[in-house]
Amino acid sequence: MGIVGAGPAGLLLSHLLHLEGIESVVLESRSRDYVEHRVRAGVLEHGVTELLVASGVGERLRAEGLVHHGIELRFDRERHRVPLSDLADGRSITVYGQQEVVKDLIAARLATGGAVLFDAACTGVDTSSPSTATIAYRVDGRDEVLECDMVAGCDGFHGVTRAAAPAGTLRALDHTHPFAWLGILASVAPSTDELVYCRHERGFAMHSMRSHEVSRLYLQVGPEEDVAEWPDDRIWEELATRFTTSDGWALESGPVTEKGITAMKSFVVEPMQWRRVFLAGDSAHIVPPTGAKGMNLAVADVRTLAAALTAWFRTGDEARLSSYSDDCLRRVWRAQEFSTYMTTMLHPLAGDDFGAALALSRLRYATSSLAASRSLAENYVDLAGL
Repeated sequence: MGIVGAGPAGLLLSHLLHLEGIESVVLESRSRDYVEHRVRAGVLEHGVTELLVASGVGERLRAEGLVHHGIELRFDRERHRVPLSDLADGRSITVYGQQEVVKDLIAARLATGGAVLFDAACTGVDTSSPSTATIAYRVDGRDEVLECDMVAGCDGFHGVTRAAAPAGTLRALDHTHPFAWLGILASVAPSTDELVYCRHERGFAMHSMRSHEVSRLYLQVGPEEDVAEWPDDRIWEELATRFTTSDGWALESGPVTEKGITAMKSFVVEPMQWRRVFLAGDSAHIVPPTGAKGMNLAVADVRTLAAALTAWFRTGDEARLSSYSDDCLRRVWRAQEFSTYMTTMLHPLAGDDFGAALALSRLRYATSSLAASRSLAENYVDLAGL
């Protein structure tokens, strides 16, 4: 099995296949240091946490992950807690950085002799043969070829694998949102025990965390803005303004260790497979981060793919491989809808007074109706089982 990309999707797929006795080679264009330290998502659904633990890579996750049983929706300067676990049959979320998941998976693969090649850039995928697939890649200045039974494209939105599909094979559907997120990491203890999603007339703000000593915070900004225009003092002042509440809640500030601006994009490719190539994670779909679904969808994809590949390698049964795309896309579109719901409800647009009134109505309903709160909780805590 050839796997392109050593992010959570590619590494977890390799690990799950290893547990079933199926060999794989993972090719990653970046260095090990780079992939282990790039900061990405940090919210794990209940089912994703259980899968990582059950597959033997959850020791640090259990020890260091922050289990949350609720989130806070903040608007009109009032705080409204959504008790996720109470509304979703005891299930919870766990805050644990994506880079930590990657570190755990790399350690597990290398400890068992797994083939993970870093600084190995995929240059092309050939699926012209009816019985094998070929991945061309470049490593240490040499051009190499990997022949394999199947290829998993886990190399992200800008990766090579999806682009290798014959013309007309895939249909791309996308939407770019008219705002971006300015995200920071700060060396300061979180000012809250649970994630805070805040709608303010000046824009969305979010308070998350990575540990008991490190906070992760976001501001809605224009997509054209330059991070250089946001010195630390301006960021903290704007965060404090947007998070203001009538009960005097205070935001603690501290040294900013990382900052960056991320565009908000929705994207789905259909189908997620052709011939002997299967796309997973960001190669196949992007969701706005408001719903905390990106990494969780990637994990759900490879869990489905690993089961389908296991059935094929053991018995030759192609049924689950044939239905892989349909099985995944049903969950992907549910995540897209939920992420769009959260995004439009929490991000104001300049001059859109009608949209603002609708969003506030949705927020009031989501925090006052048991049915609406339960729906939000069920979607937020665990879509992986759909």
